Amino acid sequence: MSKLKASHESLKKCISFNWKMILSLLLFLSMKNINAQNLYDINTIQNIEITFSQSNWDYMLDTATTGSDGYIMAQSVAINGVIFDSVGVKYKGNSTYNANQVKNPFHIELDTYKNQDYQGYTDLKLSNVAKDPSFVREVLGYSILRQYMDAPLSNYATVKVNGTLIGLYVSSESVSKKFVANHFYSNDGVFFKCNPIGGAGPGSTAKPNLVYLGTDSASYYAAYELNSDNGWKELTELCDTIKNYVGSVEKVLDVDRSLWMISFDNVTVNLDSYLGGFTQNYYLYQDHNNRFNPVIWDLNESFGTFSQTGTINLNSTTSKQQMSHTLHSTDAQWPLIQQLLSVPTYKKMYVAHMRTMLNENFGDNSYFTSAQALQAIINTTVNADVNKFYTYTQYQNNLTTDVTSGMTSAPGITNLMNGRNTYLMSQADFTATPPTISSITPSSTTPALNSSVTITANITNTNSDAVYLGYRYSVSDKFTKISMFDDGNHNDGAAGDNVYGASLPVNASYVQYYIYAENNSAGMFSPERAEHEFYSLFAIIPTINVGDLVINEIMASNSATAADASGQFADWIELYNNTNNYLSLNNLYLSDSYTNPLKWAFAENVTIAPNGFLVIWADNDTLESGIHSNFKLSSTGEQLILSYANGTVLDSITFDAQATDYSFLRCPNGTGSFSIFDPSFESFNCVQGINEENQSKFNVFPNPNNGTFYVSGNTNIESLIVYNAYGQAVKINQKGENGLYEINLDVPAAGIYLVGINNQFKKVIIK
Repeated sequence: MSKLKASHESLKKCISFNWKMILSLLLFLSMKNINAQNLYDINTIQNIEITFSQSNWDYMLDTATTGSDGYIMAQSVAINGVIFDSVGVKYKGNSTYNANQVKNPFHIELDTYKNQDYQGYTDLKLSNVAKDPSFVREVLGYSILRQYMDAPLSNYATVKVNGTLIGLYVSSESVSKKFVANHFYSNDGVFFKCNPIGGAGPGSTAKPNLVYLGTDSASYYAAYELNSDNGWKELTELCDTIKNYVGSVEKVLDVDRSLWMISFDNVTVNLDSYLGGFTQNYYLYQDHNNRFNPVIWDLNESFGTFSQTGTINLNSTTSKQQMSHTLHSTDAQWPLIQQLLSVPTYKKMYVAHMRTMLNENFGDNSYFTSAQALQAIINTTVNADVNKFYTYTQYQNNLTTDVTSGMTSAPGITNLMNGRNTYLMSQADFTATPPTISSITPSSTTPALNSSVTITANITNTNSDAVYLGYRYSVSDKFTKISMFDDGNHNDGAAGDNVYGASLPVNASYVQYYIYAENNSAGMFSPERAEHEFYSLFAIIPTINVGDLVINEIMASNSATAADASGQFADWIELYNNTNNYLSLNNLYLSDSYTNPLKWAFAENVTIAPNGFLVIWADNDTLESGIHSNFKLSSTGEQLILSYANGTVLDSITFDAQATDYSFLRCPNGTGSFSIFDPSFESFNCVQGINEENQSKFNVFPNPNNGTFYVSGNTNIESLIVYNAYGQAVKINQKGENGLYEINLDVPAAGIYLVGINNQFKKVIIK
């Protein structure tokens, strides 16, 4: 019995390395169903529970709001059951915040005190719906806007504090460094929040209206909030260019995004914006092309609840229905509108964008169907919200009927927008007949890399010198514009046959392009949502076969496992080459989003050795030496995809919650399914939890073998265990004679195994 007990204790020692892995696996399984719920899933109301250790938390938040911009530490915040401790919380908002009301808007920052995130998100912006009886304005507005330019995701969340339900909130994605990295493929550019530092209100003089105030950056401090290390010089140059050099404005501003922004604000009567009296509620981010990109923010007063244009107040629904589509086109205090619309082509593009937005959302009444669907999701929760600012009846009625309560007058959304659509579409700029663009045809749908391709299109009712093709080779680049001709000299057929042509070089694995044409009265894009949407061509390129290159291992929470060249413990992704040949990663992309697979491209001439490993540091720091992606991994789970631009996916995984310093990896290496295990950075997976000792007092032979082998040694063998690549024991306490043990594995899989005797180990290879 004593020998059996000793053998049992030795066995416990041999497998003790695995206990942390088991705990991590249990955590992984417990989190799996929770994290399957996306934070901005429109069909799911999120659950957020804030716990403060202090009973006077409301007073503390009120004091912080009025006295500083600091956060109060919450003991914990639970998001859909996932608990985060030591979280920064503060009230936010200007006109929607009031110390005397129960339901105030929140800003929750998960990483104020600790490095933590939920599905990659660190900031939650929660609006209290104080200005919207319908509860749909913000979510509906963003869903329309995202069809035409990059804009935040938005849905709903219930909020509890210390166990008490506060109410139903709108949860909108923060325009953060994560946001700009996702949409503009960097996060180290100049970044401004265009809101007055002290908040906008009656008598405000500081306005982020892009008026040029000279070269002294101090003149701009009160109106703009700098969210990057520097940028005042770039902002003054932008304002100077808009005012004085509008012909060069495309060098410093994404004009197309700007036209979509003012189109949306005007169509939806969103006056708490650049279009309105305070010229605020947008961001500017300067990408690697040195162009500023506008991003609209804060749509809680869209669809006509804000009345101040800055020149007149629109106090009736009729006046909002009939607001001019050229509002501020002659006002120097709105230079972005005044100067852009002074350029005839830009004005035609602006009207074309408005026409597209009206036709696709309001002419067919689809926006009303979307609004009804949103209310169907939240009906029960709105009814249960005892702190809402309007009655349930007002909530039900405001989709169609005007609601007035206190100081707020909210037009019925359909009352406003049906009338607005009718009014705008009756204006001369909208009744003018634009060109027609059809039969868009590339000379080759699969051109060879570094060849040339001609794009032709049938275009009528256009000026012959007013047709161009925009093209680019990367989603992060700006479009290059070239003229298209109907002269018979550009592979366009006969001169004057309404077929226009232009040739462009295919210098990358794919080309994105669109066409624009105009006449004296109107313009037209194809596709109509350009430049936000476009056509694509994919070149014939050498590709890697599916299965030859795989995502082999990831670590989404690295505190001490492996450091990059600068000594930082960053997240990392390991690829593995399953072949006996070198593989080129040219034209491959890696991303943490299935919906945005072209987020990060491998640099040219990156290769991976035969049966070799390649580590990508996922730290959003592309300027460091080594291979660094422009995104980070989320320890609470997300996606990874390795693909070509034409949609060929070499590998993809979805992972859930990850424990610190544990890997999510393939077992067996390169081919198996994923599980949580001890890390095996740049080495063979699944055996890293057991350390082979060079001084082991036994021998294994023959090695390699076919599953039958011998173990010999002079040591007193109390226990003998054989582990497979998963760390599982496949043989225990094999008997032997005279110090020689014969091991027979039943139908073994080929691979690397470990033989353990008295807590010492040797590798054995099964062929």
